[in-house]
Amino acid sequence: MKYVENIQQVAGLQPDYLGFIFYEKSKRNFEGIIPELPKSIKKTGVFVNEMLEIVISMVEEYRLEAIQLHGDESAAYVLTLQNQLEARRALFIEENKHIKKKKNQHFISEKNVEIIKVFGIKNAFDFDVLKPYIDLVDFFLFDTKGEERGGNGTKFDWKVLENYPFEKPFFLSGGIGLEDVEGIHEIINSELPLHALDVNSKFESIPGRKKTEELKKFIQDLKV
Repeated sequence: MKYVENIQQVAGLQPDYLGFIFYEKSKRNFEGIIPELPKSIKKTGVFVNEMLEIVISMVEEYRLEAIQLHGDESAAYVLTLQNQLEARRALFIEENKHIKKKKNQHFISEKNVEIIKVFGIKNAFDFDVLKPYIDLVDFFLFDTKGEERGGNGTKFDWKVLENYPFEKPFFLSGGIGLEDVEGIHEIINSELPLHALDVNSKFESIPGRKKTEELKKFIQDLKV
């Protein structure tokens, strides 16, 4: 998401997550103010090989409730990030335990910040590379491996997921559009631990601006 009015329109559809890309090389790079959102929507920051200090500062500034790591972040990086987020959250709770109404606009969420680690897939994938991350992340996200970090508008071969060996839930991403509802239902009805769908470029009029009517139809079609 990138534009305030569009953010509000999409939020009206009650998605579980809204993503904001904090990566200067992306044409969807977010710089601005996130409007007030329903509490049910998790504000998600997308980062690519970013310095830990910057990730944490963005979490605090925008009150992010989830982090999507879209680069080549190691398991050690994720562990350090997790520990620092927990320490900052504990410090915030301690400092504000006597304050009923928190006036400070810069703070870590009192809830654990979800960590989502992204992996790009083409026509095959070695799921063993996920093992070091299993106990460190809340979710994996499988996207299409391409030149850009997200938003390539193409799908990988979903049959690769039939070999997914873990119980860790995952997001499915990569060129998902209205035409994919049937295939998504097949995955939903399988034993795969699909947690959520990450949709992006196929629902855009320009980078960062979503077509709300098409998103609405997509949501309705998924419920049929």
